[in-house]
Amino acid sequence: MSPSAGEPRVDWQELTDLTQGQPFVVERVRLVGSGVAVEGRFEPPQLAQLGVDDQVFVAAFVRSHGSIKEMERIFGVSYPTIKSRLKRIAEHLDFVDTDPTPTGADVIDRLQRGEISAQEALAELERTR
Repeated sequence: MSPSAGEPRVDWQELTDLTQGQPFVVERVRLVGSGVAVEGRFEPPQLAQLGVDDQVFVAAFVRSHGSIKEMERIFGVSYPTIKSRLKRIAEHLDFVDTDPTPTGADVIDRLQRGEISAQEALAELERTR
């Protein structure tokens, strides 16, 4: 966020330090280019709600292309420590369901391709009801 003339600059790190992990909402947003301000209740993105240390950790993980070996080198800690921290951070994030319940058409397609038996298809179709 870039401050307007005379306004002090407050960055994300300061904001997350101030909130100390407590939930918060943003109630005013100013568009830098036009100066237009919008008021309302805006939930910050999940990653912005993490503490600064966890934000740095996630950024390093993304920058290392998810390489735990590289994370071990960067942070000077063991594999179990990296895995434990990732697990703790993941517990604070909502995820998109990457394994949604298959539709009837999906089940039939898999049956036709021979990937599942008729009995497995029936069982899956029962679960989707």
